[in-house]
Amino acid sequence: MGNKWRKVKLTLTCLENNDDDVTVKVLYCGVCHSDLHTVKNEWGFTMYPIVPGMSHGIGSSDAWPRELLNWVKASPLGHFCFVETWLDTSITMATWAGSRAMEPLHLGSLEVSGIEDRIKGFGEIDMQGLEFKSLWAKSKPGDDSTWDNCTYVDEALFLFPSNSYMHEIVGVVTKTGKNVEKFKIGDRVGVGVIVGSCKTCEICQQDLENYCPKMVLTYNSISAEGVKTQGGYSDVMVVDQHYVLRFPDTLPADAGAPLLCAGITVYSPMKYYGMTEPGKHLGVVGLGGLGHIAVKFGKAFGLKVTVISTSLKKEAEAINKLGADSFLISTDPTAMKAAMGTMDYIIDTVSAVHSLAPLLGLLKLNGKLVTVGLPDKPLELPIFPLCLGRKLVGGSDIGGVKETQEMLDFCAKHNITSDIELIQMDYINTAMERLAKSDVRYRFVIDVANSLLQQ
Repeated sequence: MGNKWRKVKLTLTCLENNDDDVTVKVLYCGVCHSDLHTVKNEWGFTMYPIVPGMSHGIGSSDAWPRELLNWVKASPLGHFCFVETWLDTSITMATWAGSRAMEPLHLGSLEVSGIEDRIKGFGEIDMQGLEFKSLWAKSKPGDDSTWDNCTYVDEALFLFPSNSYMHEIVGVVTKTGKNVEKFKIGDRVGVGVIVGSCKTCEICQQDLENYCPKMVLTYNSISAEGVKTQGGYSDVMVVDQHYVLRFPDTLPADAGAPLLCAGITVYSPMKYYGMTEPGKHLGVVGLGGLGHIAVKFGKAFGLKVTVISTSLKKEAEAINKLGADSFLISTDPTAMKAAMGTMDYIIDTVSAVHSLAPLLGLLKLNGKLVTVGLPDKPLELPIFPLCLGRKLVGGSDIGGVKETQEMLDFCAKHNITSDIELIQMDYINTAMERLAKSDVRYRFVIDVANSLLQQ
């Protein structure tokens, strides 16, 4: 196609604040392990490319004309992904907010799976461009990506919109629609994992919007209007008031943000499966973003709590800092044998594939094992110990709006927050790399507002 540049019209749009919506200025946004699962497509439904931001373009950096590149850098809405050349190189990602300098995100180090070779729905625009409904490209071995609704011009590939991420959001209301009664300007609010559902089905009528077949996720999802949801890596977002939560004044906004995903993910099953009876024995498998909050909930409910982990180095922190009563190394046969039949409940927060058989052995008669970690491959479930002990194995996925508000109020009453590492926006690359190595205690939270002020 040659190296000549042909101007392309680019239009960036934001959602309008409709009658039932509130506009939220984002103050803090947690970095959830779900974000990493999504980036790596471990659950199989990621809409690539996925980058931090609201509106995106992708192209060869040497193909952009100076005037357009300057406009991009100055645009408060611009979030752009660059490929050094059209093919045969590693992918880097760059974002801008106001005059913030670009910060590359090297996805080549995060293994991407589940993408198939496909090009579909393309048609000629002119001599310089091809338009694709879906375009697959391999930039180097291991870097497979699919881009939707994009235009390839010379060595530049443009895409609008793309997909962002993050769903543990705390901010303040800056605008309300005429039908909004729940909130007023200046209110502290939270937005969690879901921003839409049908509101009319039997499931929604039970305040279980998180199980609605038409549930809309806060990012990596398509709204009822056909718009991609973009998550909380932004300075502002517009949300239907029904899915916005009142954030208690006594909860710190930064350390409270992860409660909107990690908190409700463990609170909901503990309530539903009756894992709240004081004096009972709870096992918590995994001491990460979910597990450390499960320990805190367990103690608040008056339970005896044992952390079950493969890492001995976490014992002191589990007991001395988080308040667990005991610590069990799951790879120690002697310790596991001694603990058999001692636990009433187990909540399994591990997202990696692992055996359930040893955990079932820890349960008493009528014991309950609930898994919330969402591994990307099936887990084996041995039936004999399940039947012979009349034990229950269950699952759970976040919680509805009403229950999430209940959880936030419970946390405010019992002073429960996440243990966090507060970061600036320009640290997100390193944060994602560290998250992939489980190198965080226990959640990264982005200081969005102050990051933008410093720019």
